[in-house]
Amino acid sequence: MLRSMYSGISGLKNFQTKLDVIGNNIANVNTYGFKKSRVTFADTMNQTISGASASTANRGGKNSMQVGLGSAVSTIDTIHTQSSLQNTGRSLDLGISGDGYFVVANGNALSYTRAGNFYLDNNGTLVNGDGYKVQAFDTNGVLGDVTVNVNAVMPATKTDKVEFLGNLSSDTIDKKSFSQQMKVIDAVGESHTIDVHYIKTADNEWDVYIGGESPFDPDGSLNSSVTPAGSITFNSDGTINNPPTGPITIKDKDGTDIVSEISLDFSKLTQTAEANTAQGKPNGSTEGSLESFTIGQTGEISGVYSNGKVTTLGTVAIAKFSNTSGLTKTGGNLFQESISSGTANIGVAGDGRGTLAAGSLEMSNVDLSEEFTDMIVAQRGLQANTRIITTSDEILQELVNLKR
Repeated sequence: MLRSMYSGISGLKNFQTKLDVIGNNIANVNTYGFKKSRVTFADTMNQTISGASASTANRGGKNSMQVGLGSAVSTIDTIHTQSSLQNTGRSLDLGISGDGYFVVANGNALSYTRAGNFYLDNNGTLVNGDGYKVQAFDTNGVLGDVTVNVNAVMPATKTDKVEFLGNLSSDTIDKKSFSQQMKVIDAVGESHTIDVHYIKTADNEWDVYIGGESPFDPDGSLNSSVTPAGSITFNSDGTINNPPTGPITIKDKDGTDIVSEISLDFSKLTQTAEANTAQGKPNGSTEGSLESFTIGQTGEISGVYSNGKVTTLGTVAIAKFSNTSGLTKTGGNLFQESISSGTANIGVAGDGRGTLAAGSLEMSNVDLSEEFTDMIVAQRGLQANTRIITTSDEILQELVNLKR
């Protein structure tokens, strides 16, 4: 039988495979996170009719003569190039700018995806469209599911430390005072607004009083609602010298104790010719409910509470591979690692990996103009191979007719 017929058949099969891949690419032109594929061909074995010979003293060498026996599919590659990010404005839509894949779990099995259209299930667990749980690192660095409890309540915490920041003006006249307010939280979570008074007593020396509208009564005695926080002295360069550390008890305006055992930190207070900007920054917070959450460029899921506090709920995990082309497509915009891809290196965004863009989704990297051009080439290639088969058939028919 003619070898050309079998070569044509192999070409038909290969171009059909190429058309199948092109068709799949075009079908997924609007699939978020989709990575296109391509087909490459290679020739098959060649039949040697005459081998090569070396030259001799009387005669030159001769090249071998070979007849090819068709083509075969060499590779079907997945092209993992970055595609453009489309802005959606939805807080749970995430796109990766750069290298890396989101990690999702179905039981103990991990899969990887570039499609970041995520959702919250009835338990507040972050999942993809198929219910696979998005993996993230908790505050202890342990990889697992991440839950955003929209009904979460942050308990109140008592004030036990006040940090003083800013500047006390060296131009202040002696015996003049400067006052600011701060809020402290008592043991039951109630907030109290307290005055802090800074009185300059001498060059580079100040007394600090906490509480009351004024440190002293009209007769010059210390107001019963005021607690002396100590005397502070500044060095010639404006830095503080051996500041007091407490502890003290802060009182309400009626002289009732609000919170006790409060430590003081004056170490960041300065004295320069600039304006008075000194202020106390107490710790502690009132009870707060989760109002919203955001996801940052490095994957931190930050919960914003009604008391103004922001806490990290988890950090979205990102995986990268030695050979991304070795990943196996499993459907549903998911990949799984293989022997060829290597083991997943799971970490956080920005640590040798791409950064996250909240409110965006990565588009498919399929280029329609390129796919339609390849389709035309594949179509013409397939037509040419069918012509080889029909021509070979006509030759066989002529051979059969020799018998007549």
